Amino acid sequence: MEWVVPFAVVLPLVLGALVIAGGRRGAADRQAQRLAAVERKLNLIMAHLDIRELEPDVPGAVLQQLLAGRKIHAIKEYRDATGAGLKEAKDAVELLARQRGLE
Repeated sequence: MEWVVPFAVVLPLVLGALVIAGGRRGAADRQAQRLAAVERKLNLIMAHLDIRELEPDVPGAVLQQLLAGRKIHAIKEYRDATGAGLKEAKDAVELLARQRGLE
């Protein structure tokens, strides 16, 4: 058995679905715009305060050495774990120390 639905019945259903989907997409776009605005403001604040974001994957051994007061060992651990150069590792460890209040 074949179903035949009049166009006058289908059209409002299709239009309603499009409006609902468009409204959801519009809300997501507004939310993405608000998030982007907050990120821009946060970046400006961080730049003004000279705060740089710490790499999310700081090895635990680096933090352990730093907490124990062994900054040179922390730099060595950072270099071993990341392959970074001496200057980059020193800067990263010093940033971590500042962020943790360990200076």
